[in-house]
Amino acid sequence: MSRQAGVSVVFFRHGESEANVEARINDDPERIVNLTELGRRQAAMVAKDSYDHAYASEFPRAQQTAKIILSESALPLHVDARINERKSGMDNRPVREFNERMRADPAGFRPEGGESFREEMTRLKSFLDDMAALHPGKKILAVSHENPILAALALCGMDPREAALGSIANCQKVEITWPKS
Repeated sequence: MSRQAGVSVVFFRHGESEANVEARINDDPERIVNLTELGRRQAAMVAKDSYDHAYASEFPRAQQTAKIILSESALPLHVDARINERKSGMDNRPVREFNERMRADPAGFRPEGGESFREEMTRLKSFLDDMAALHPGKKILAVSHENPILAALALCGMDPREAALGSIANCQKVEITWPKS
């Protein structure tokens, strides 16, 4: 039985957004939060690579970043809610409030109206499994957010508690192969 080729998923966190500057949560894609001028410059500085397919979350800042990254490419951009920001139930609240509440149980904490980090991992696994099934052996661009990228890293073997407490810089690149070996 031959093993199916894995897919290379190149995640980028979106560029700096207005919510990043204000240190406020934006987990509702209906509330428009755009990139800042710095965020647009960060996206423009990302190495222009060749991708077979491109995806972004439903959030405008992720789509804006992806479009800048793909500006010299004719590749269509697909929107996929599975790589959306973690649902905290605390939209427009200060980030520090969420961080204070989740410290005791970073991977299991589930705020009212939100999802736990482990639930987010399940959502990301669905995305990664579909990418591997639909695009074996291909290179995928996925512009997302800090928490979903950390969830993908946890799926690849990073301790979920450590991942949930981790950090991804704006426009930071994280490349994974899925399924993991």
